[in-house]
Amino acid sequence: MLRIMSAEAPDEWRLVRYCSRIMQRKPQRRVLVIDVGGSHVKTRVSSSRDMRQFESGPTLTPRRMVSRVLRLTGDLKYDVVSIGYPGVVVHGMIVTEPFNLGRGWVGFDFRKAFGRPTLLMNDAAMQAIGSYEGGRMLFLGLGTGLGSALIVDGTVAPMELAHLPYKRGRSYEDYLGDGGRHRLGAKKWRRVVADVVAQLSKALEADYVVIGGGNARKLKKLPNNARLGNNDFAFLGGFRVWRPSAPRT
Repeated sequence: MLRIMSAEAPDEWRLVRYCSRIMQRKPQRRVLVIDVGGSHVKTRVSSSRDMRQFESGPTLTPRRMVSRVLRLTGDLKYDVVSIGYPGVVVHGMIVTEPFNLGRGWVGFDFRKAFGRPTLLMNDAAMQAIGSYEGGRMLFLGLGTGLGSALIVDGTVAPMELAHLPYKRGRSYEDYLGDGGRHRLGAKKWRRVVADVVAQLSKALEADYVVIGGGNARKLKKLPNNARLGNNDFAFLGGFRVWRPSAPRT
């Protein structure tokens, strides 16, 4: 198992450099990783240093996504595909339509569309796998919405905390997502993040919490027991799942 963070919790730049060195090592298979988000779709092939992306949004259907990815990566070679999807994935199958994208994702055959073996997983689970360093880890992804996953001794348990009620008739995502950050203001939003991290860390008995997603950098101070993730870890997670020693989903 690769270790992404040392026990001394090195600074963020050391983490990014270390993650980059790991991803540049030649894997057994060339993996195309697709990280589907509410605002962008990001891609990277394990044999290349380039990260390529395009905008997503409420009109993005799976067929359009595949078409754009094939055009974007047409000059690259890869053997297998990993897809991080912003919604519920059970046994490698999408079971709910996304909140921030177009329709048609449930039942779509990505293996046939790409013509290669394809692993489909929740996007938070993919970034969690890339961030994992052993033990019991809770991952929270702060972005357009809220992603979450729990890894216990190498077994990944994707979770759907986002739409569970938090308080005042609103969900966790209503408070921690991008909409909540704009509605509450930066200062109050940071307090809510700290409160949620403390509650979930205690309830799930997490050894540590990794906070990732695009809005993680907007936290001036990390909550207790929390470490800062990095979006590059989503690609590392997508590479890792094709290796025999990867965490089990």
